[in-house]
Amino acid sequence: MSIFVALHHVTHYKYDRPVDIGPQTIRLRPAPHTRTPILSYSLKVTPANHFINWQQDPQGNWLARFVFPEKAEELKIEVDFTAAMTVINPFDFFVESYAESFPFAYSNDLQHELAPYLATIEPGPLFKEYLASIPREAESTVNFLVDLNAKLRERVNYIIRMEPGVQTPEETLANGSGSCRDSAWLLIQTLRHLGLAARFVSGYLIQLRPDIQSLDGPKGATSDFTDLHAWAEVYLPGAGWVGFDVTSGLLAGEGHIPVAATPHYRTAAPISGVVGFANVDFNFEMKVERIREAPRITRPFSDESWARLDALGDKVDADLVANDVRLTMGGEPTFVSIDDMESPEWNVAAVGGAKRMLADDLIRKLRTRFAPGGLLHFGQGKWYPGESLPRWAFGLYWRKDGQPIWNNPDLIAPVVGQRPAKVEEAEQFAIGTAQRLGIDTEYVLPAFEDPNHWLQKEASLPPNVDPSDSRLADPEERARMARVFDLGLNTPRGFVLPIQAWQAEAAQAAKKRWRSERWSCAAASCS
Repeated sequence: MSIFVALHHVTHYKYDRPVDIGPQTIRLRPAPHTRTPILSYSLKVTPANHFINWQQDPQGNWLARFVFPEKAEELKIEVDFTAAMTVINPFDFFVESYAESFPFAYSNDLQHELAPYLATIEPGPLFKEYLASIPREAESTVNFLVDLNAKLRERVNYIIRMEPGVQTPEETLANGSGSCRDSAWLLIQTLRHLGLAARFVSGYLIQLRPDIQSLDGPKGATSDFTDLHAWAEVYLPGAGWVGFDVTSGLLAGEGHIPVAATPHYRTAAPISGVVGFANVDFNFEMKVERIREAPRITRPFSDESWARLDALGDKVDADLVANDVRLTMGGEPTFVSIDDMESPEWNVAAVGGAKRMLADDLIRKLRTRFAPGGLLHFGQGKWYPGESLPRWAFGLYWRKDGQPIWNNPDLIAPVVGQRPAKVEEAEQFAIGTAQRLGIDTEYVLPAFEDPNHWLQKEASLPPNVDPSDSRLADPEERARMARVFDLGLNTPRGFVLPIQAWQAEAAQAAKKRWRSERWSCAAASCS
Protein backbone atom coordinates (compact mmCIF):
# COMPACT_ATOMS: atom_id res chain seq x y z
CA MET A 1 0.00 0.00 0.00
CA SER A 2 1.39 3.37 -1.06
CA ILE A 3 1.81 6.53 0.95
CA PHE A 4 0.95 9.55 -1.18
CA VAL A 5 3.18 12.55 -0.57
CA ALA A 6 3.32 16.12 -1.82
CA LEU A 7 6.74 17.72 -2.36
CA HIS A 8 7.18 21.50 -2.42
CA HIS A 9 10.51 23.00 -3.56
CA VAL A 10 11.30 26.71 -3.87
CA THR A 11 14.54 28.28 -5.14
CA HIS A 12 14.47 32.08 -4.88
CA TYR A 13 17.07 34.61 -6.02
CA LYS A 14 16.42 38.28 -5.12
CA TYR A 15 18.70 40.88 -6.74
CA ASP A 16 19.45 44.36 -5.47
CA ARG A 17 18.78 45.86 -8.92
CA PRO A 18 17.07 44.90 -12.18
CA VAL A 19 19.32 42.47 -14.06
CA ASP A 20 19.36 40.68 -17.36
CA ILE A 21 18.49 37.02 -16.84
CA GLY A 22 20.00 34.84 -19.52
CA PRO A 23 18.41 31.58 -20.71
CA GLN A 24 17.96 29.22 -17.78
CA THR A 25 17.92 25.43 -18.08
CA ILE A 26 15.93 23.81 -15.28
CA ARG A 27 16.20 20.07 -14.62
CA LEU A 28 13.70 19.66 -11.80
CA ARG A 29 11.08 17.41 -13.37
CA PRO A 30 11.14 13.72 -12.43
CA ALA A 31 12.83 11.82 -15.24
CA PRO A 32 10.79 9.47 -17.45
CA HIS A 33 12.65 6.46 -16.05
CA THR A 34 11.81 7.16 -12.40
CA ARG A 35 10.36 4.07 -10.74
CA THR A 36 8.33 6.01 -8.16
CA PRO A 37 4.89 6.84 -9.64
CA ILE A 38 4.51 10.62 -10.11
CA LEU A 39 0.83 11.55 -9.87
CA SER A 40 1.00 15.26 -10.69
CA TYR A 41 3.64 17.89 -11.43
CA SER A 42 3.82 21.67 -11.75
CA LEU A 43 6.63 24.15 -12.38
CA LYS A 44 6.05 27.85 -11.72
CA VAL A 45 8.71 30.45 -12.57
CA THR A 46 8.81 34.15 -11.73
CA PRO A 47 9.05 36.61 -13.46
CA ALA A 48 5.86 35.66 -15.23
CA ASN A 49 6.98 37.29 -18.48
CA HIS A 50 8.97 34.44 -20.00
CA PHE A 51 9.04 31.86 -22.75
CA ILE A 52 9.33 28.16 -21.91
CA ASN A 53 10.41 25.28 -24.10
CA TRP A 54 10.23 21.73 -22.76
CA GLN A 55 12.87 19.39 -24.17
CA GLN A 56 14.48 16.04 -23.60
CA ASP A 57 18.26 15.87 -23.53
CA PRO A 58 20.25 13.10 -25.33
CA GLN A 59 19.76 10.83 -22.31
CA GLY A 60 15.97 11.32 -22.28
CA ASN A 61 15.84 13.57 -19.17
CA TRP A 62 13.26 16.36 -19.05
CA LEU A 63 14.60 19.91 -19.10
CA ALA A 64 12.83 23.24 -19.39
CA ARG A 65 14.55 26.16 -21.14
CA PHE A 66 13.32 29.57 -19.99
CA VAL A 67 13.97 32.86 -21.82
CA PHE A 68 13.27 36.19 -20.09
CA PRO A 69 12.87 39.16 -22.47
CA GLU A 70 12.97 41.85 -19.74
CA LYS A 71 15.15 42.70 -16.78
CA ALA A 72 13.91 41.54 -13.40
CA GLU A 73 14.76 41.84 -9.72
CA GLU A 74 14.06 38.20 -8.84
CA LEU A 75 14.14 34.68 -10.17
CA LYS A 76 11.85 32.30 -8.33
CA ILE A 77 11.40 28.63 -9.24
CA GLU A 78 8.64 26.64 -7.54
CA VAL A 79 8.27 22.90 -8.02
CA ASP A 80 5.29 20.90 -6.74
CA PHE A 81 4.55 17.27 -7.39
CA THR A 82 2.77 14.38 -5.75
CA ALA A 83 4.15 10.85 -5.69
CA ALA A 84 3.00 7.43 -4.58
CA MET A 85 5.71 6.03 -2.33
CA THR A 86 5.24 2.43 -3.35
CA VAL A 87 7.88 0.21 -1.80
CA ILE A 88 10.52 -0.86 -4.33
CA ASN A 89 12.74 -3.88 -3.85
CA PRO A 90 16.12 -2.61 -5.15
CA PHE A 91 17.27 -6.20 -5.75
CA ASP A 92 14.30 -7.04 -7.97
CA PHE A 93 16.33 -7.68 -11.12
CA PHE A 94 18.20 -10.41 -12.98
CA VAL A 95 21.70 -10.27 -14.39
CA GLU A 96 22.68 -11.95 -17.63
CA SER A 97 24.59 -15.17 -17.02
CA TYR A 98 27.82 -13.83 -18.55
CA ALA A 99 27.74 -10.87 -16.10
CA GLU A 100 26.91 -12.78 -12.91
CA SER A 101 30.54 -12.87 -11.81
CA PHE A 102 33.13 -10.10 -11.93
CA PRO A 103 34.96 -9.17 -14.11
CA PHE A 104 32.89 -9.43 -17.28
CA ALA A 105 32.95 -7.71 -20.67
CA TYR A 106 30.02 -5.90 -22.26
CA SER A 107 28.91 -7.12 -25.67
CA ASN A 108 30.14 -5.13 -28.68
CA ASP A 109 26.79 -3.38 -29.14
CA LEU A 110 26.57 -2.40 -25.46
CA GLN A 111 30.21 -1.31 -25.44
CA HIS A 112 29.48 1.13 -28.25
CA GLU A 113 26.28 2.50 -26.67
CA LEU A 114 27.81 2.83 -23.20
CA ALA A 115 30.99 4.58 -24.38
CA PRO A 116 30.14 7.98 -22.72
CA TYR A 117 29.55 6.16 -19.42
CA LEU A 118 32.94 4.44 -19.54
CA ALA A 119 35.04 7.61 -19.94
CA THR A 120 37.60 7.97 -17.12
CA ILE A 121 39.76 10.77 -15.76
CA GLU A 122 43.46 10.54 -15.00
CA PRO A 123 43.77 9.25 -11.43
CA GLY A 124 45.99 10.90 -8.84
CA PRO A 125 48.25 9.03 -6.40
CA LEU A 126 45.56 8.46 -3.74
CA PHE A 127 43.00 7.38 -6.29
CA LYS A 128 45.51 4.98 -7.88
CA GLU A 129 46.25 3.49 -4.47
CA TYR A 130 42.55 3.10 -3.76
CA LEU A 131 41.91 1.42 -7.13
CA ALA A 132 44.79 -0.98 -6.54
CA SER A 133 43.24 -2.08 -3.22
CA ILE A 134 40.01 -3.27 -4.87
CA PRO A 135 39.82 -7.01 -5.68
CA ARG A 136 39.53 -7.72 -9.38
CA GLU A 137 37.59 -10.99 -9.08
CA ALA A 138 34.31 -11.90 -7.39
CA GLU A 139 31.87 -14.79 -7.73
CA SER A 140 28.90 -12.42 -7.61
CA THR A 141 28.93 -9.09 -9.42
CA VAL A 142 25.99 -7.81 -7.36
CA ASN A 143 27.63 -8.71 -4.05
CA PHE A 144 30.86 -7.15 -5.26
CA LEU A 145 29.09 -3.84 -6.00
CA VAL A 146 27.17 -3.86 -2.72
CA ASP A 147 30.39 -4.42 -0.80
CA LEU A 148 32.23 -1.73 -2.79
CA ASN A 149 29.48 0.82 -2.09
CA ALA A 150 29.33 -0.02 1.62
CA LYS A 151 33.10 0.20 2.11
CA LEU A 152 33.25 3.54 0.30
CA ARG A 153 30.53 4.78 2.65
CA GLU A 154 32.78 3.88 5.59
CA ARG A 155 35.78 5.63 4.06
CA VAL A 156 34.11 8.92 3.01
CA ASN A 157 32.25 10.90 5.66
CA TYR A 158 29.16 12.71 4.42
CA ILE A 159 29.15 16.50 4.86
CA ILE A 160 26.92 19.30 3.65
CA ARG A 161 29.15 21.36 1.39
CA MET A 162 27.75 24.68 0.18
CA GLU A 163 30.60 25.48 -2.23
CA PRO A 164 29.70 25.01 -5.92
CA GLY A 165 31.22 22.29 -8.08
CA VAL A 166 32.23 18.70 -7.49
CA GLN A 167 35.44 17.50 -5.90
CA THR A 168 37.77 15.27 -7.85
CA PRO A 169 38.17 11.71 -6.58
CA GLU A 170 41.66 12.69 -5.40
CA GLU A 171 40.26 15.56 -3.30
CA THR A 172 37.50 13.45 -1.80
CA LEU A 173 39.93 10.70 -0.77
CA ALA A 174 42.40 13.24 0.62
CA ASN A 175 39.71 14.98 2.67
CA GLY A 176 38.04 11.74 3.71
CA SER A 177 34.75 13.55 3.32
CA GLY A 178 32.46 15.00 0.71
CA SER A 179 28.93 15.89 -0.23
CA CYS A 180 26.61 13.46 -1.95
CA ARG A 181 27.74 14.70 -5.39
CA ASP A 182 31.42 14.26 -4.41
CA SER A 183 31.04 10.67 -3.21
CA ALA A 184 28.81 9.81 -6.19
CA TRP A 185 31.46 11.07 -8.64
CA LEU A 186 34.14 9.10 -6.78
CA LEU A 187 32.09 5.91 -7.07
CA ILE A 188 31.37 6.57 -10.76
CA GLN A 189 35.05 7.00 -11.61
CA THR A 190 35.91 3.92 -9.56
CA LEU A 191 33.37 1.81 -11.45
CA ARG A 192 34.58 3.09 -14.82
CA HIS A 193 38.21 2.27 -14.01
CA LEU A 194 36.97 -1.24 -13.20
CA GLY A 195 35.38 -1.51 -16.65
CA LEU A 196 31.79 -0.90 -15.52
CA ALA A 197 29.56 1.73 -17.15
CA ALA A 198 28.31 4.29 -14.62
CA ARG A 199 26.39 7.55 -14.74
CA PHE A 200 25.78 10.55 -12.48
CA VAL A 201 22.23 11.03 -11.15
CA SER A 202 20.76 14.12 -9.53
CA GLY A 203 17.29 14.20 -8.10
CA TYR A 204 15.13 14.34 -5.01
CA LEU A 205 15.57 12.16 -1.97
CA ILE A 206 12.42 11.59 0.08
CA GLN A 207 12.82 9.88 3.44
CA LEU A 208 9.71 9.07 5.46
CA ARG A 209 9.80 8.35 9.15
CA PRO A 210 9.39 4.57 9.57
CA ASP A 211 6.42 3.29 11.54
CA ILE A 212 8.75 1.08 13.59
CA GLN A 213 12.43 1.81 14.12
CA SER A 214 14.82 -1.00 13.22
CA LEU A 215 16.26 -2.89 16.18
CA ASP A 216 19.53 -3.94 14.57
CA GLY A 217 19.86 -2.15 11.20
CA PRO A 218 20.48 1.51 10.41
CA LYS A 219 18.06 3.92 12.02
CA GLY A 220 15.62 5.65 9.71
CA ALA A 221 14.64 9.29 9.57
CA THR A 222 13.13 10.73 12.74
CA SER A 223 10.73 12.85 10.66
CA ASP A 224 9.60 13.07 7.04
CA PHE A 225 12.36 14.74 5.05
CA THR A 226 13.33 15.68 1.49
CA ASP A 227 16.33 17.31 -0.20
CA LEU A 228 18.18 17.50 -3.48
CA HIS A 229 20.53 14.56 -3.75
CA ALA A 230 23.02 12.83 -6.01
CA TRP A 231 23.94 9.17 -6.45
CA ALA A 232 25.48 6.79 -8.99
CA GLU A 233 24.02 4.19 -11.30
CA VAL A 234 25.87 1.26 -12.84
CA TYR A 235 24.74 -0.61 -15.94
CA LEU A 236 24.39 -4.38 -15.49
CA PRO A 237 23.41 -6.51 -18.51
CA GLY A 238 19.95 -7.90 -17.95
CA ALA A 239 19.20 -5.55 -15.06
CA GLY A 240 19.80 -2.17 -16.71
CA TRP A 241 20.73 0.84 -14.58
CA VAL A 242 20.99 0.03 -10.86
CA GLY A 243 21.35 2.87 -8.38
CA PHE A 244 23.95 2.97 -5.55
CA ASP A 245 23.91 5.71 -2.92
CA VAL A 246 27.30 6.14 -1.25
CA THR A 247 25.83 8.53 1.32
CA SER A 248 23.81 5.74 2.91
CA GLY A 249 25.82 2.78 1.60
CA LEU A 250 22.57 1.32 0.23
CA LEU A 251 20.92 0.77 -3.13
CA ALA A 252 18.52 3.40 -4.45
CA GLY A 253 14.86 2.78 -3.62
CA GLU A 254 11.48 4.43 -3.90
CA GLY A 255 12.74 7.56 -2.12
CA HIS A 256 15.28 8.28 -4.88
CA ILE A 257 13.47 10.27 -7.57
CA PRO A 258 15.86 11.16 -10.43
CA VAL A 259 15.54 14.38 -12.44
CA ALA A 260 18.69 13.93 -14.56
CA ALA A 261 20.96 10.98 -15.28
CA THR A 262 23.98 11.89 -17.43
CA PRO A 263 27.54 10.78 -18.21
CA HIS A 264 28.96 13.86 -16.45
CA TYR A 265 27.82 15.86 -13.45
CA ARG A 266 28.04 19.11 -15.44
CA THR A 267 24.94 18.25 -17.45
CA ALA A 268 22.96 17.12 -14.40
CA ALA A 269 22.85 20.44 -12.53
CA PRO A 270 19.29 21.25 -11.35
CA ILE A 271 19.54 24.86 -12.57
CA SER A 272 22.10 26.32 -14.99
CA GLY A 273 22.32 29.70 -16.69
CA VAL A 274 23.72 33.22 -16.28
CA VAL A 275 22.43 36.54 -14.93
CA GLY A 276 23.76 40.08 -14.91
CA PHE A 277 26.01 41.34 -12.13
CA ALA A 278 24.23 42.15 -8.84
CA ASN A 279 24.21 41.37 -5.14
CA VAL A 280 21.86 38.46 -4.51
CA ASP A 281 19.81 37.24 -1.59
CA PHE A 282 19.33 33.49 -1.92
CA ASN A 283 16.50 31.52 -0.27
CA PHE A 284 15.81 27.82 -0.49
CA GLU A 285 12.82 25.86 0.81
CA MET A 286 11.95 22.17 0.59
CA LYS A 287 9.30 20.15 2.39
CA VAL A 288 7.34 16.97 1.95
CA GLU A 289 4.05 16.06 3.58
CA ARG A 290 1.82 13.05 3.53
CA ILE A 291 -1.50 13.62 1.82
CA ARG A 292 -2.91 10.11 1.96
CA GLU A 293 -1.88 6.85 3.55
CA ALA A 294 -3.80 3.63 3.94
CA PRO A 295 -3.95 1.72 7.24
CA ARG A 296 -1.31 -0.98 7.42
CA ILE A 297 0.03 -3.57 9.84
CA THR A 298 2.75 -1.32 11.24
CA ARG A 299 0.42 1.69 11.47
CA PRO A 300 -3.23 0.64 11.36
CA PHE A 301 -4.54 4.04 12.43
CA SER A 302 -3.49 7.67 12.17
CA ASP A 303 -2.68 9.68 15.29
CA GLU A 304 -6.09 11.35 15.03
CA SER A 305 -7.84 7.98 14.79
CA TRP A 306 -5.91 6.68 17.79
CA ALA A 307 -7.00 9.75 19.76
CA ARG A 308 -10.65 9.07 18.89
CA LEU A 309 -10.26 5.40 19.84
CA ASP A 310 -8.71 6.36 23.17
CA ALA A 311 -11.55 8.78 23.85
CA LEU A 312 -14.11 6.08 23.03
CA GLY A 313 -12.29 3.64 25.30
CA ASP A 314 -12.39 6.16 28.16
CA LYS A 315 -16.14 6.57 27.63
CA VAL A 316 -16.68 2.80 27.65
CA ASP A 317 -14.62 2.50 30.85
CA ALA A 318 -16.72 5.21 32.47
CA ASP A 319 -19.95 3.42 31.49
CA LEU A 320 -18.64 0.13 32.88
CA VAL A 321 -17.77 1.76 36.20
CA ALA A 322 -21.10 3.58 36.36
CA ASN A 323 -23.00 0.33 35.81
CA ASP A 324 -20.74 -1.71 38.12
CA VAL A 325 -19.62 -4.02 35.30
CA ARG A 326 -16.48 -5.82 36.36
CA LEU A 327 -14.11 -7.52 33.97
CA THR A 328 -11.61 -10.26 34.63
CA MET A 329 -9.11 -12.17 32.55
CA GLY A 330 -10.03 -15.78 32.03
CA GLY A 331 -7.57 -18.44 33.07
CA GLU A 332 -7.31 -22.16 32.60
CA PRO A 333 -5.80 -23.77 35.72
CA THR A 334 -4.76 -27.36 35.19
CA PHE A 335 -5.40 -29.94 37.90
CA VAL A 336 -3.47 -33.19 38.21
CA SER A 337 -4.34 -36.02 40.54
CA ILE A 338 -1.93 -36.16 43.48
CA ASP A 339 -2.39 -39.93 43.62
CA ASP A 340 -1.59 -40.72 39.98
CA MET A 341 0.41 -38.08 38.08
CA GLU A 342 1.79 -40.31 35.32
CA SER A 343 -1.27 -42.02 33.86
CA PRO A 344 -2.43 -40.96 30.35
CA GLU A 345 -5.57 -39.18 31.60
CA TRP A 346 -3.42 -36.61 33.43
CA ASN A 347 -1.03 -36.11 30.52
CA VAL A 348 -2.40 -36.82 27.04
CA ALA A 349 -5.75 -38.65 27.19
CA ALA A 350 -9.07 -36.81 27.06
CA VAL A 351 -10.81 -39.01 29.63
CA GLY A 352 -9.91 -41.63 32.15
CA GLY A 353 -11.08 -43.63 35.12
CA ALA A 354 -10.58 -40.94 37.79
CA LYS A 355 -10.64 -37.60 35.95
CA ARG A 356 -14.40 -37.17 35.62
CA MET A 357 -15.01 -38.45 39.14
CA LEU A 358 -12.58 -35.96 40.69
CA ALA A 359 -13.96 -33.14 38.51
CA ASP A 360 -17.46 -33.89 39.79
CA ASP A 361 -16.24 -33.84 43.36
CA LEU A 362 -14.40 -30.53 42.83
CA ILE A 363 -17.33 -28.70 41.19
CA ARG A 364 -19.65 -29.71 44.05
CA LYS A 365 -17.16 -28.45 46.64
CA LEU A 366 -16.94 -25.15 44.76
CA ARG A 367 -20.75 -24.91 44.77
CA THR A 368 -20.90 -25.45 48.52
CA ARG A 369 -18.15 -22.86 49.13
CA PHE A 370 -18.98 -20.08 46.67
CA ALA A 371 -22.49 -20.59 45.29
CA PRO A 372 -25.07 -22.31 47.50
CA GLY A 373 -28.16 -22.52 45.36
CA GLY A 374 -26.08 -22.48 42.20
CA LEU A 375 -26.81 -24.58 39.14
CA LEU A 376 -24.47 -27.40 38.16
CA HIS A 377 -24.25 -28.02 34.43
CA PHE A 378 -22.42 -30.94 32.89
CA GLY A 379 -22.11 -30.43 29.14
CA GLN A 380 -19.92 -30.53 26.07
CA GLY A 381 -16.48 -29.00 26.37
CA LYS A 382 -13.57 -28.71 23.98
CA TRP A 383 -13.33 -31.07 21.03
CA TYR A 384 -9.74 -31.52 19.91
CA PRO A 385 -8.59 -32.78 16.49
CA GLY A 386 -8.05 -36.52 16.45
CA GLU A 387 -10.50 -37.19 19.30
CA SER A 388 -13.74 -38.94 18.38
CA LEU A 389 -15.86 -37.17 21.02
CA PRO A 390 -15.80 -33.84 22.82
CA ARG A 391 -14.59 -33.62 26.39
CA TRP A 392 -16.80 -32.91 29.38
CA ALA A 393 -17.20 -29.37 30.72
CA PHE A 394 -18.50 -28.93 34.27
CA GLY A 395 -20.07 -25.52 34.87
CA LEU A 396 -21.42 -23.69 37.92
CA TYR A 397 -23.85 -20.77 37.61
CA TRP A 398 -25.31 -18.58 40.34
CA ARG A 399 -27.05 -15.28 40.86
CA LYS A 400 -25.22 -12.25 42.19
CA ASP A 401 -28.10 -11.35 44.54
CA GLY A 402 -27.90 -14.74 46.27
CA GLN A 403 -31.27 -16.02 45.09
CA PRO A 404 -31.06 -19.79 44.45
CA ILE A 405 -31.28 -21.16 40.93
CA TRP A 406 -31.26 -24.86 41.91
CA ASN A 407 -32.41 -25.92 45.34
CA ASN A 408 -31.74 -29.65 45.44
CA PRO A 409 -28.26 -30.69 44.27
CA ASP A 410 -29.14 -34.36 44.84
CA LEU A 411 -31.27 -34.24 41.71
CA ILE A 412 -28.04 -33.99 39.71
CA ALA A 413 -26.64 -37.51 39.77
CA PRO A 414 -23.03 -37.79 40.91
CA VAL A 415 -20.50 -39.50 38.71
CA VAL A 416 -19.70 -42.06 41.39
CA GLY A 417 -22.25 -44.88 41.33
CA GLN A 418 -23.88 -43.82 38.07
CA ARG A 419 -25.50 -46.58 36.11
CA PRO A 420 -25.77 -46.42 32.30
CA ALA A 421 -29.04 -44.83 31.20
CA LYS A 422 -31.24 -46.87 28.91
CA VAL A 423 -32.88 -45.50 25.78
CA GLU A 424 -36.32 -46.32 27.23
CA GLU A 425 -35.59 -44.05 30.19
CA ALA A 426 -34.54 -41.30 27.80
CA GLU A 427 -37.94 -41.58 26.11
CA GLN A 428 -39.76 -41.45 29.44
CA PHE A 429 -37.74 -38.39 30.48
CA ALA A 430 -38.49 -36.56 27.24
CA ILE A 431 -42.21 -37.33 27.48
CA GLY A 432 -42.31 -36.27 31.13
CA THR A 433 -40.51 -33.03 30.33
CA ALA A 434 -43.01 -32.23 27.55
CA GLN A 435 -45.93 -32.84 29.91
CA ARG A 436 -44.45 -30.64 32.65
CA LEU A 437 -43.88 -27.83 30.14
CA GLY A 438 -47.36 -28.10 28.66
CA ILE A 439 -46.16 -29.33 25.29
CA ASP A 440 -47.82 -32.07 23.26
CA THR A 441 -45.83 -35.32 23.57
CA GLU A 442 -46.10 -35.92 19.83
CA TYR A 443 -43.18 -33.52 19.43
CA VAL A 444 -40.87 -36.02 21.15
CA LEU A 445 -38.89 -37.70 18.36
CA PRO A 446 -36.52 -40.67 18.33
CA ALA A 447 -32.94 -40.03 17.13
CA PHE A 448 -30.85 -42.60 15.27
CA GLU A 449 -27.27 -43.15 14.24
CA ASP A 450 -26.43 -41.70 10.81
CA PRO A 451 -26.77 -44.72 8.48
CA ASN A 452 -24.76 -43.15 5.68
CA HIS A 453 -21.79 -42.59 7.97
CA TRP A 454 -21.70 -46.15 9.27
CA LEU A 455 -22.39 -47.80 5.95
CA GLN A 456 -19.40 -45.91 4.53
CA LYS A 457 -17.34 -47.03 7.52
CA GLU A 458 -18.32 -50.65 6.92
CA ALA A 459 -17.66 -50.39 3.18
CA SER A 460 -14.14 -49.06 3.84
CA LEU A 461 -13.17 -52.15 5.86
CA PRO A 462 -11.07 -54.83 4.16
CA PRO A 463 -13.11 -57.78 2.89
CA ASN A 464 -11.80 -60.10 5.60
CA VAL A 465 -12.45 -57.71 8.54
CA ASP A 466 -15.80 -57.20 10.32
CA PRO A 467 -16.60 -54.36 12.75
CA SER A 468 -15.88 -56.53 15.80
CA ASP A 469 -12.47 -57.62 14.49
CA SER A 470 -9.64 -56.92 16.95
CA ARG A 471 -7.35 -56.04 14.06
CA LEU A 472 -8.97 -52.60 13.76
CA ALA A 473 -6.25 -50.19 14.89
CA ASP A 474 -8.26 -47.82 17.15
CA PRO A 475 -9.79 -49.64 20.16
CA GLU A 476 -12.36 -46.88 20.70
CA GLU A 477 -13.38 -46.91 17.06
CA ARG A 478 -13.55 -50.71 17.13
CA ALA A 479 -15.79 -50.79 20.21
CA ARG A 480 -18.12 -48.07 18.95
CA MET A 481 -18.51 -49.63 15.50
CA ALA A 482 -19.27 -53.03 17.01
CA ARG A 483 -21.83 -51.52 19.39
CA VAL A 484 -23.61 -49.69 16.59
CA PHE A 485 -23.94 -52.74 14.37
CA ASP A 486 -24.95 -54.96 17.31
CA LEU A 487 -27.85 -52.64 18.17
CA GLY A 488 -28.77 -52.00 14.54
CA LEU A 489 -29.18 -48.75 12.66
CA ASN A 490 -32.99 -48.84 13.08
CA THR A 491 -32.82 -48.76 16.87
CA PRO A 492 -33.24 -45.30 18.48
CA ARG A 493 -30.16 -44.07 20.34
CA GLY A 494 -31.95 -41.19 22.06
CA PHE A 495 -34.91 -38.82 21.94
CA VAL A 496 -35.23 -35.17 20.96
CA LEU A 497 -37.69 -32.53 22.20
CA PRO A 498 -37.41 -29.15 20.43
CA ILE A 499 -38.45 -26.37 22.83
CA GLN A 500 -38.46 -22.59 22.66
CA ALA A 501 -39.62 -19.88 25.05
CA TRP A 502 -42.89 -18.39 23.78
CA GLN A 503 -42.77 -14.61 24.11
CA ALA A 504 -45.84 -13.64 22.04
CA GLU A 505 -48.98 -12.10 23.53
CA ALA A 506 -50.86 -15.26 22.60
CA ALA A 507 -48.66 -17.17 25.08
CA GLN A 508 -49.86 -14.96 27.92
CA ALA A 509 -53.47 -15.45 26.91
CA ALA A 510 -53.01 -19.23 26.75
CA LYS A 511 -50.87 -19.17 29.93
CA LYS A 512 -48.13 -21.09 28.19
CA ARG A 513 -44.42 -20.30 28.43
CA TRP A 514 -43.06 -22.90 26.04
CA ARG A 515 -43.79 -24.19 22.57
CA SER A 516 -42.38 -26.81 20.21
CA GLU A 517 -42.55 -27.82 16.56
CA ARG A 518 -42.54 -30.98 14.55
CA TRP A 519 -39.14 -31.78 13.08
CA SER A 520 -38.92 -33.83 9.88
CA CYS A 521 -36.89 -36.80 11.04
CA ALA A 522 -37.64 -40.18 9.50
CA ALA A 523 -36.58 -43.39 11.21
CA ALA A 524 -33.10 -44.65 10.36
CA SER A 525 -32.23 -41.33 8.77
CA CYS A 526 -32.35 -38.79 11.62
CA SER A 527 -28.99 -38.31 13.33
